[in-house]
Amino acid sequence: MGASQSISEKSIHEFTVKDARGKDVNLSNYKGKVLLVVNVASKCGFTNTNYTQLTEVYSKYKDRGLEILAFPCNQFLNQEPGTSQEAEQFACTRYKAEYPIFGKIHVNGPNTAPVYKFLKQQKTGFLGSRIKWNFTKFLVDKEGKAIGRYGPTTSPLAFENDIKKALGEA
Repeated sequence: MGASQSISEKSIHEFTVKDARGKDVNLSNYKGKVLLVVNVASKCGFTNTNYTQLTEVYSKYKDRGLEILAFPCNQFLNQEPGTSQEAEQFACTRYKAEYPIFGKIHVNGPNTAPVYKFLKQQKTGFLGSRIKWNFTKFLVDKEGKAIGRYGPTTSPLAFENDIKKALGEA
């Protein structure tokens, strides 16, 4: 593997990403919010637990400043094979997701989305910066800095206290 590209951005708020329909979304729209950024997949063994708990956490904390940003990714055994819009429809229909589902991205390799390069540079995991699997979660503070990284087997409710703390409630 080659050297990883250096990311000069200081905050997640400096990035623009595509929504599920291909329209640009400037992440500066989320300044002042605590973010939970997740790479999602509809056909993964972790799908039910994660989506169910993401919806629960979102409904509990959305009015207190939490936003969840879900990025479909098909890099792990083709577990998100459809279009971005199909991934969005799946999450919103089956799991009542009210948070944004963005366009499909790569989280590893030469085509890694810049926002994920930034997150991985800020918070490495068990395998270094590489994303291990679907449903790796990054907790981002109100200033746009990654303050936590949680693996696929760590369910969203397991780090609820970290969310509260980031929101200034603990």
